[in-house]
Amino acid sequence: MSWNWDNVDAFMPLFWDGVIVTLKALFFGTLIAFALGLVWAIAKRSDQKWISWPVSAVTEFIRNTPLLVQLFFLFYVVPEWGPSMSPLTTGIVGLGLHYSTYTAEVYRAGIDGVPIGQWEAATALSLSKRRTWTAVILPQAIRRVIPALGNYVVAMLKDSPMIATIGALDILGEAQSYSQETFTTEALTVVGVAFIVIAYPASLLLRALERRLVR
Repeated sequence: MSWNWDNVDAFMPLFWDGVIVTLKALFFGTLIAFALGLVWAIAKRSDQKWISWPVSAVTEFIRNTPLLVQLFFLFYVVPEWGPSMSPLTTGIVGLGLHYSTYTAEVYRAGIDGVPIGQWEAATALSLSKRRTWTAVILPQAIRRVIPALGNYVVAMLKDSPMIATIGALDILGEAQSYSQETFTTEALTVVGVAFIVIAYPASLLLRALERRLVR
């Protein structure tokens, strides 16, 4: 099978449409994952068992369930009980919710890594619990876990093509659709190269950031 640049040119408008969908899913999914993950992490450390136990059970269930199943559940089952969401919104919520359970563990490790003396110093200064978290613990914990959080952004990018299964055509979904219509492979090749071009430099950037933060 010979390579045909005309197929690449014809696919490019669809490619950029897919890039926009992928970036939207990645950006908003990351915001949900980072924000909700922090909520999970703090809730799981709560002294109130009626908070920590249900949160632990829910996050364990989500983390141990395939992302694809969760996307199908959100898109096909949840609308039976309430308002439905667009495929892209469903994909964003699914990615964010799924990865929030992983970022929660990252936050937990960062919080556990804060020296006990910092907690004792905050207590000695009579800081409120809210002040202790926002001014003492979280700034130190989050700085420690930034590289690990970045790794999950790359992982979300790699999993983002799953949203095409519920109709949100990201770059892979656009490539699959184009290839099936034209019986060609150039579009899929372009998308494969695009993922490598984006993901590999991102990994190198995260390693550099990690080395800088551990100095």
